[in-house]
Amino acid sequence: MNGIPLRVSFVVGSLACALLWHGSAVAEDWFPYKAESTEPPFSATGKKVPIDYVPLAKASKKWDICVSFPHMKDAYWLGVDYGVAEESKRLGVQMRLADAGGYTNLAKQISQIEDCVSRGANAVVIGAISGDGLSNVLKTVSAKKIPIIDLVNGINSPDVSAKSLVSFYTMGQSTGEYLAKKHPAGSASVKVGWFPGPAGAAWVEAAHKGFMDAVKGSAVTVLDPKYGDTGKEVQAKLVEDVLQANPDLAYVAGTAVTAEAAVGILRSRGLDKQVQLLSFYMTPGVYAGITQGRILAAPADSMVIQGRFAIDQAVRILEGKEVTKHVGPKIFVVDGSNYKKAKFDDILPPPDFRPVFEVK
Repeated sequence: MNGIPLRVSFVVGSLACALLWHGSAVAEDWFPYKAESTEPPFSATGKKVPIDYVPLAKASKKWDICVSFPHMKDAYWLGVDYGVAEESKRLGVQMRLADAGGYTNLAKQISQIEDCVSRGANAVVIGAISGDGLSNVLKTVSAKKIPIIDLVNGINSPDVSAKSLVSFYTMGQSTGEYLAKKHPAGSASVKVGWFPGPAGAAWVEAAHKGFMDAVKGSAVTVLDPKYGDTGKEVQAKLVEDVLQANPDLAYVAGTAVTAEAAVGILRSRGLDKQVQLLSFYMTPGVYAGITQGRILAAPADSMVIQGRFAIDQAVRILEGKEVTKHVGPKIFVVDGSNYKKAKFDDILPPPDFRPVFEVK
């Protein structure tokens, strides 16, 4: 975690000017929000139903909500943090957040969730390190009648109470479709380095499948996927290795951290005109890269809103109120042609936002 505040500050600082014209987000104006409910809930083949999501006005009491993140090493989770913190303040509940420090630290996340329950948390909101690795601890949490909200990453467990997330299959698919349209079957073949993230994470496997399905039958040739933690150093090393082995590489596609790390690597090697970058999700650094012409495109999954939805879902379940059990913001692809038209107040945290670990 050393050096993370400085790195986050740099990323959001580079975005400050680009976001000024959008104005700052305020807690009262984010809803109703265009979203998609999955029916039936938790079904991999469920139908996406458009809805206008409206949260509760206030919680009936100061519920204690525990939030567990895989890490706070990149600006994506900073955006989710902004969402859960601001919605906790708006609803008037207590929120305490723990981060496990990285996708290799499953045991630490399990321990942190156990600590939450031991101290008396009323609900648990989890950005999971592993889709399957939390099953035992979640069974214990559920047995205590504590609501479990699956946030962003996806959890394969019957003990989950609600889900606030988008389909990472669709995120990967959207990125792959963008490439496939640029390089249809019959055109010259292009080589793509693919960096889907940490192996075993449910969101990574879903994005990988979506991406590969989308480029099938096109002129896009995808190299063997390079899996790795979403720390900047890990992703930078993976990118450097692929560039070294493939001098004819045309694209680097993968996580937001991959794209952000690759910007500097390509410029230092004089390859920024030869190799183009894509991310399969949005962060402040990716958005800044798009506005500057250094990153080609990325789908936006409105991570701030996912955080807001999760806190509202937890409170609704605790208070026995009607809840949309499986919901996520509508996905759209952002590139150089449309970034000025999109409203980003609900997608990205304000440029001056710093990590919040507790709301009292």
